[in-house]
Amino acid sequence: MTALTYRDATPDDLPFIAALGDADEVAAARDPARATIAEEQRKALAAITTDPNHRLLVVERDGERVGSFQLSFIPGVSRQGAWRGQIESVRVIDSLRGQGIGEAMMRWAIDRCAEKGCGVVQLTSDRQRDAAHRFYERLGFEPTHTGFKMKLL
Repeated sequence: MTALTYRDATPDDLPFIAALGDADEVAAARDPARATIAEEQRKALAAITTDPNHRLLVVERDGERVGSFQLSFIPGVSRQGAWRGQIESVRVIDSLRGQGIGEAMMRWAIDRCAEKGCGVVQLTSDRQRDAAHRFYERLGFEPTHTGFKMKLL
């Protein structure tokens, strides 16, 4: 596989990132990309880019965008004050799945967490995503906790 490059997302990347979400039927059902939320997405990106503990990344191969994910570093007092790495919204273009891109993205993110000194790397995955769960477990993640969410909007 050709080497991947990782860069922070810009406002011009938001349509690509939204399209990745729309191509994911689980994500699209709960968060369809709509023009009416474009301003909120720009504000969210601005908040991410101004906080050194958060990154929204675009992954490219041969100059073409192939995927995206968000990487956050969370300080905490548990685990003797260890930081946590949080990886979310991991998406690869549908037609490119199965080529090792997702695995390379995850390993890159895990390496950034290790560099930061994180004591744990965590992620959430919709319980409908059996294939994703097998993928994450193959990478060494374990389903150790049950997550809970409460919608506010």
